[in-house]
Amino acid sequence: MKVKKWFFALLWIVLSRSGLPGQSESLRNEKVAVREVNVLSGDQFPLPPDRAGVAIHLDAGMTEHIAQGGNPRSAAVQRGDTVFYKSDSGTLRNAGAKAFRIVWIEFTGNGSPESWGVTGLSPKYKPLFENQYVRAYDIRIAAGTSEPWHSHRDRVVVCLSGAQVVHEMPDGRKETSSLKTGEIGWRRGGTHIGHNLGKTDLWVIAVEPK
Repeated sequence: MKVKKWFFALLWIVLSRSGLPGQSESLRNEKVAVREVNVLSGDQFPLPPDRAGVAIHLDAGMTEHIAQGGNPRSAAVQRGDTVFYKSDSGTLRNAGAKAFRIVWIEFTGNGSPESWGVTGLSPKYKPLFENQYVRAYDIRIAAGTSEPWHSHRDRVVVCLSGAQVVHEMPDGRKETSSLKTGEIGWRRGGTHIGHNLGKTDLWVIAVEPK
């Protein structure tokens, strides 16, 4: 069993770093490794055998999760669906007729048992899930509206709908932080008010690694 797990771990490293078409690394730091993946119809995306991660779907489609030693489970997914996978979760297959894209956020650490709950978050945010590795939530700010004072931790942001945003800081400074649709970035934690000054609604998935 140890030899088998070692083999799949080595295979994952080779595939994820081989520069194969359909995969591109977006960012990497001491907490996460993030890549964009295009999964063609019928193809499989091998989930890492030794690390947990989150898949954020950029397109609607049909997936089939093939767990190690388990029965395949099919599910329809929508744009913005965010799914946590523990280590050694098997593979994710595109069971639909069209290709779909995901942002794969892989956690490089062991996490923490500390529970963050909704502490610091805007009451308008939608918590998605929290566990040993991550707190994830859905952010939506309608055009021309603002958020109350709130705080974030260091996080990956995946922008599903871009907007022109200005952040008001506790010391009175104002910082432009506009996001474009499809943008993936790393943001440091802090406290602010967010103003959506544009004509489009902002939609972001935030993933805070522990």
